[in-house]
Amino acid sequence: MFDPNSKLMYIMVAVILLYVLAQAVFFLTKAIKRAKELNISSSTVKKTILSSSVFTIAPAISILMGVLTLSGFLGLPLPWLRLSILGALTYELTAASSAANSLGITDLSTLVTDPKVFSTMAWVMHLGIFTGLVLIPLFLKKIQKGLISIKTKDEKWSDAFLTALFLGMISAFLGLIFADIKTGLTGWIPVFVMLVSAVIMSVIGILVKKLKIKWLEDFALPITMLSSMALSIPITNLVERFL
Repeated sequence: MFDPNSKLMYIMVAVILLYVLAQAVFFLTKAIKRAKELNISSSTVKKTILSSSVFTIAPAISILMGVLTLSGFLGLPLPWLRLSILGALTYELTAASSAANSLGITDLSTLVTDPKVFSTMAWVMHLGIFTGLVLIPLFLKKIQKGLISIKTKDEKWSDAFLTALFLGMISAFLGLIFADIKTGLTGWIPVFVMLVSAVIMSVIGILVKKLKIKWLEDFALPITMLSSMALSIPITNLVERFL
């Protein structure tokens, strides 16, 4: 039986992550040397490194939550690899669940032990995001120039255009949330959880803007994720009572 949590999987993932970590150390060392060449004080360099490290804590919590979410059915090594290097929870979970649904698997609470199913989900996750690695080096500068050109000609139209792009991206994920509403009240559970998460995020936004609690801004995503996940349990229980 295939085991997504096998020692071989952990070893392969660890080797890749160690390579990435070595790159980070290499560039950090080069940056410190360059700072000395520019006569930047060591205290300034230390403060920059410390502040950057602190600000990585909040995103790291979100990534950790994503790894734990995906590890329930994909095991720990693959989500650990994906979300540590180039993945994002919104994409990885969507790609994995879409691949599973296409194979007729609806229960994503149990560990995948079929190697064909696991490899299919892994390939979908990899290939779906691979286009970005190709398109960005080739077309990003042209896209940026186009956006700058639009903003120069008409700033209001530029803001509307970027807002439309953002809304289009969000709409793609809304399809998953509203996909099962025709099945009855249980199909509305993801919608209720989404609304609760929106309220939580809005409250955090008000606290940041009105009360000037700036540190909350960096922890808005993990707080919203954890709160929504916790509240999804009583929401589900409440909905089931009406059935």
